[in-house]
Amino acid sequence: MPTIDRPDPSEYGAYYRKYVDLVPDGDILETLSEEKESWLALVGLKDEETLARYAPGKWNIREIVGHLTDTERIFAYRALRVGRGDKTPLPGYEQDDYVKAGRFSDRSLALLLAEYHLVRKATVALFESFPEEAITRTATANDNPISVRAIAWIIAGHERHHMEIVREKYLA
Repeated sequence: MPTIDRPDPSEYGAYYRKYVDLVPDGDILETLSEEKESWLALVGLKDEETLARYAPGKWNIREIVGHLTDTERIFAYRALRVGRGDKTPLPGYEQDDYVKAGRFSDRSLALLLAEYHLVRKATVALFESFPEEAITRTATANDNPISVRAIAWIIAGHERHHMEIVREKYLA
């Protein structure tokens, strides 16, 4: 299993620093494996609570979980491409379009969380599969440099960012 140290800021776009900075030092694969447990706090919510928005135009809890799942899939795909040595520049994506098209509010929170946990398990397995030399490989995604290890830290920080919003705006 590879060692995936904290990435240097030169390995990712400045936008992602806020996510990487949210992740404590340590074994990132262990962090990714444990993070999914933080969503268990949502399991006891009533269906109508998961559809509420803390402000107009903001995502509800179901949309946040769907967004995290979609984003993790996209970033895992980027990690796969970069980790396998593909230098083809990768495009960005419009998260709001994905949330709208995902129609996450039409699905139960239980199903969304189950899917999210499966995606996370696959993400961890992907990162565990990389040989050491793949971890520091870089390419371009969304017009920014990105390394395989930066992607792991971004995924973890992205989840932490959204979980903080859920705790502050929905569970407080």
